[in-house]
Amino acid sequence: MLLASPACKSEYPASGQQKVPGAGGGGEARPVKVAHVEQMPVGASVNVTGTLAAQDVATLSIKVPGRLSTVTVDLGSVVRRGQTVAQVEQQDYKLRVQQAEAALQQARARLGLQPQGDDDTFDPEVTGTVRQARAVLEEARQNRERVRALVESGVVARAEYEAADASFKVAQGKYQDAVEEIRNRQALLAQRRTELSLARQALADTVVVAPFDGLVQEKRASVGEYLGAAAPVVTIVRVNPLRFRGEVPERDAATVRAGQPVRVTVEGDRGLYSGRIVRLSPTINQENRVLVVEAEIANPGGLRPGGFARAEIVTNSGDVAVTVPANAVVTFAGIEKVITVENGKAKEKPITTGRRAETWTEILSGINVGEAVVLDPGNLQSGQPVNVVE
Repeated sequence: MLLASPACKSEYPASGQQKVPGAGGGGEARPVKVAHVEQMPVGASVNVTGTLAAQDVATLSIKVPGRLSTVTVDLGSVVRRGQTVAQVEQQDYKLRVQQAEAALQQARARLGLQPQGDDDTFDPEVTGTVRQARAVLEEARQNRERVRALVESGVVARAEYEAADASFKVAQGKYQDAVEEIRNRQALLAQRRTELSLARQALADTVVVAPFDGLVQEKRASVGEYLGAAAPVVTIVRVNPLRFRGEVPERDAATVRAGQPVRVTVEGDRGLYSGRIVRLSPTINQENRVLVVEAEIANPGGLRPGGFARAEIVTNSGDVAVTVPANAVVTFAGIEKVITVENGKAKEKPITTGRRAETWTEILSGINVGEAVVLDPGNLQSGQPVNVVE
């Protein structure tokens, strides 16, 4: 394990502080169990404190004004993404949709399209208005050409050609007007289509839905209230994963990187929660000389945002340390020792310890790899005969 915790220590006096039967080399040998000092991969880590925060916090607001008709959640309610949490009265918005649909059908009919349908594409030349204007224009053109031939033959006066030409130009203008009219109707159709989309969107906006899985942190409106646009209804939080925000001392900042494993514990909870560093501040805080880091922590249940937490950031998972079992360490008057066996007798050795876990303690100096240390030495003292048992 890499989680740092106080090692199990035996609080008994050192040699010379208490006399027991068999001390000093005489008496019956005491049976003891031993373990050997060994090297083991324990990993390097940095311990930090910090605060748990929700991954996301969202205050859900109603997008359109209206009287609140439904609120389906309350404080602490579990919500799922896409779930309806509130709704305002819809009758007015449904009527607006019907009105927009009728206006759209009318605009389609004026263009010769079926009232129902989503395809608004058409050829302006096939509309009745344009066809009629084009027929008049074609007739005027043919009449002008006929009169021109008669004028050139000397059959009719030139004044008749000028009259026919004027009629042609009038028909040409009416044709252009007809095309422009159809274009205006086409633009009106597009406008009516947009108005219908807006009416339908307003109807959809009468419903408030959850944007993610989470819990209701606060209910901010009640059924029967008239709410304006953007009025808050509920606040929800995403609690899985949680966000851990901690401060790494400047001396350890260089060893911390994004992606490193993190193990989090909180007061009153025996669980160990795992995650990874996801964000680091680009600068060291000049006031307290710390690096702010954030980690995402899996939270299947139990942890609450806002709580105080301790975290162990594993900076080197392959680090090797000299260790002994935690129950081999004896502490008296602030001095840490282990008891070894030499020539059938107990012998105390002062040690310097480093990192600790529930089952092991790191030895920095005082004893070598391979030496045997007594487990649970209790009141065993130097010089006391011992008998190593399995």
